[in-house]
Order: sequence, then C-alpha cells, then structure tokens
Amino acid sequence: QVQLVESGGGLVQPGGSLRRSCAASTSIFNLYAMGWYRQAPGKQRELVANIIRAGSTIYADSVKGRFTISRDNARNTVYVQMNSLKPEDTAVYYCNAVGLGNNQYWGQGTQVTVSS
Repeated sequence: QVQLVESGGGLVQPGGSLRRSCAASTSIFNLYAMGWYRQAPGKQRELVANIIRAGSTIYADSVKGRFTISRDNARNTVYVQMNSLKPEDTAVYYCNAVGLGNNQYWGQGTQVTVSS
C-alpha cells in the first residue's frame, strides 16, 4: 500500500503564502495522479489541485491563479504552492493519490488556517 506523508500545516495571514509537500512511498510514476483535497468545517471534502502522471494539472475554480501544484520525481514528492491565501482557504488539507489500478490513498491530513 502506498504511504503518503504530508508536511506540517500552517497558520498564515490573509494574502500570505504557504508551500506544502506530500511524499509518496513509491515513484510517483507508479501512480496515476496525486493531488490535494481539503475539508472545511461543515463542508464537503473537495478537490483542490491534482497532477496526473503525464503532467497535466487540474485546479478547483476557487484556487485557480493562486495555487500551483508541482512535482519532484526524484524525491517522489508533490508540492502545492498556495498564494494569496484567503480565510475561506482554511481547512484540513489531505494529500491524495490514485494508483494505476484506481486504488485511493490518503495522507494524514494537516490543518491550514488563514487568519489575521
């Protein structure tokens, strides 16, 4: 089973930035996709950003232009750069991976809080 380890969460001011990482226990080319979901209190878990094996990316409309997902193949790691953060970005963020057989894997979840 694939293990996903997320970097720690953070507290950031509105308008600030945060860079987070998710390291997989396998080559990311053994995965169909990796990305980030988030869940705010009282809300559904939603896809934030995703990068597919070939390199294509997907972003939620709410984060387009502010968040960027990238990867480091040698380190089996995916990053999300979060800029221009808003209070509504406050959530628990979960790294997610989809295996080539469509198995789903989840990181432990880390809190990101955007507040003044």
